[in-house]
Amino acid sequence: MSTTGQEIKNVVLVHGAFADGSGWRGVYDNLTARGYRVTIVQNPLTSLEDDVAATTRVLDLQDGPTILVGHSWGGTVITEAGVHPKVAGLVYVSALAPDAGETTAQQYEGFAPTPDFVIDVEDGYGFLNHDTFKAGFAADASDADAAFLRDAQVPINMAVFAAPVKNAAWRDKPSWAVIATEDKAFDQAMLQYMAKRIGARVTNVPASHAVYVTQSGVVADVIATAAATAR
Repeated sequence: MSTTGQEIKNVVLVHGAFADGSGWRGVYDNLTARGYRVTIVQNPLTSLEDDVAATTRVLDLQDGPTILVGHSWGGTVITEAGVHPKVAGLVYVSALAPDAGETTAQQYEGFAPTPDFVIDVEDGYGFLNHDTFKAGFAADASDADAAFLRDAQVPINMAVFAAPVKNAAWRDKPSWAVIATEDKAFDQAMLQYMAKRIGARVTNVPASHAVYVTQSGVVADVIATAAATAR
C-alpha cells in the first residue's frame, strides 16, 4: 500500500513501560477534536515481539496512511512496527530509537545515570519505585495525577531491554521527536543524540518524562505537523 500524497487522518499512539494507554487521553482529545482518527495501543509489556504484534494489529485496522507515535519504550516498539506499509511517519515522544540489530539497553551506554528513576524488580518484572515515582516520572504533574499514574502503572518484563530490533523504520520514514528537557528517565544528552541520529525534526519542551500527559497540547501539535508534512 502506498501512502504517497494521501491526506493523513489516522494516528496510532503507543505507550511506554510502567504505563498503559490511558495517559494518552489529553493527546487523544486534542487530535480527535481536530478530526483525526486516533487509536491507542495497549502494550502487554511482556516482550518486544508481543508489543510489536499488538501495535501491528492496530495498524492493520487503519483505513489509510497513519502517523505512528511512541513514548519512551514505545519508541523501540514503533521503530520495529513502523515498517508497516500504512505508516507514513513516526513521532518519538521522549522515546528510545534503536537501530536495526541494537537493543534498547545499548542506547543507555555512555550516558549519565538517572538516580531519580528507580526500578524495583520482582520475578523479572520492573515497577517504578512508589516513593520516587513522581520525581522520576511525572515531576510536573499534579500530586493527584502523578498518584494515578503511579498506581495504574503496568510492570514490564525486564528482558525486553535486551531484545534487539530487527528493523529500524526511521531509516526509511520521516521522523519527529518531542524531547522533554526535564526528563529524569533519560540523560538529556541521550535523548538529543538519538533524535539527531534518526534525523528527527525536534521540538524541545520543558516537561518531565510524562510529557505526553503534562504537555499533551504540544505533543498533539507535533503529531498534527507530522500528519500534514509526511505525505
